Amino acid sequence: MKISTLAILQARMSSTRLPGKVLLPINGKPMIYRQIERIRQAKSIDKLIVATSTEVSDDALVTFLTEMGVKVFRGSLQDVLSRFLDIAVEIKPTTVIRLTGDCPLVMPALLDEMVEKFRISNVDYLSNTLEPSFPDGLDIEIMKASTLMELARHDLTNFEREHVTVGIYNRREIFSCENFPNFRDLSNKRWTIDHPEDLIFVRQVFNAFIGNEATFTFKEVLQFLEENPTIYSEISPDRRNEQSWSASNE
Repeated sequence: MKISTLAILQARMSSTRLPGKVLLPINGKPMIYRQIERIRQAKSIDKLIVATSTEVSDDALVTFLTEMGVKVFRGSLQDVLSRFLDIAVEIKPTTVIRLTGDCPLVMPALLDEMVEKFRISNVDYLSNTLEPSFPDGLDIEIMKASTLMELARHDLTNFEREHVTVGIYNRREIFSCENFPNFRDLSNKRWTIDHPEDLIFVRQVFNAFIGNEATFTFKEVLQFLEENPTIYSEISPDRRNEQSWSASNE
């Protein structure tokens, strides 16, 4: 089967601020289970692969994902770009979607909408993070597989190899990049999981949708939070980009 659109979810157990977070429970299932079930609702994705490391600390994650029937690739802990490149060489997709394992509130409809926009725009790279307007935790990056291959030919810093796509939007004279905006600016909202306080918040959101964990929508979460203004992460949304400056964004 020809794989056109491949989603790569990078995840690992050794995050520094909340170790093992991807296997911490949300409504009785590991966080990464909840995220994968939501990603699988997207109609535009042909295949999903979880990219993790060869470190012993990730053995438990690999065991769980294998039992779940999810394809796993293991590679370098720090050189995350090499994981993506090796997967792309093996699968030969046209389009690659980059997702990170700290975003269980990923929205399937948003994934589909952005993939459609990417196809129409015909740019090298599309994301909703170049000029943030979505809540932190709904981050989606889409790129041509050929763009990843071209990126690898450049002299990249260790930081660029660790963070995969930084080298693309740092070289806009080479790669065409486009931002995908939200209908209103919600960039001051924190929906990612990087600290215990974030996990408490996300658990409260999922708890409001018991039985529909894979299918609740962006609109439904916004309505729930508007009706329950005391529910929010106690970590400042000003710390939106802190995961970009460490190795803990998986």
